[in-house]
Amino acid sequence: MSIIGLLILLIVAAIIGSIGAALAGRSYQGCLTNIALGFIGAIIGSWLSTELGIRDIFYFYRIPVVWSVVGSAIFVAIISLFGAGNGKRRS
Repeated sequence: MSIIGLLILLIVAAIIGSIGAALAGRSYQGCLTNIALGFIGAIIGSWLSTELGIRDIFYFYRIPVVWSVVGSAIFVAIISLFGAGNGKRRS
């Protein structure tokens, strides 16, 4: 893989991770966190799509985009359930 291909892959993962985090209600993540969420979401989404037997219709650089967004949203929701939050209390 070339440097340009790797940069495109990281940008796509960051976009997927930020969309998944926004869907789960966490939109204030950092860039590296969004990249990690995008890759973890791709793993969870690929596993979920094979378990359900549903194929993805849109791939970009061998990443199933729709299932990656779903997987990252599920992962962020699970992290939010068990996490302590950001320290701010809502009244």
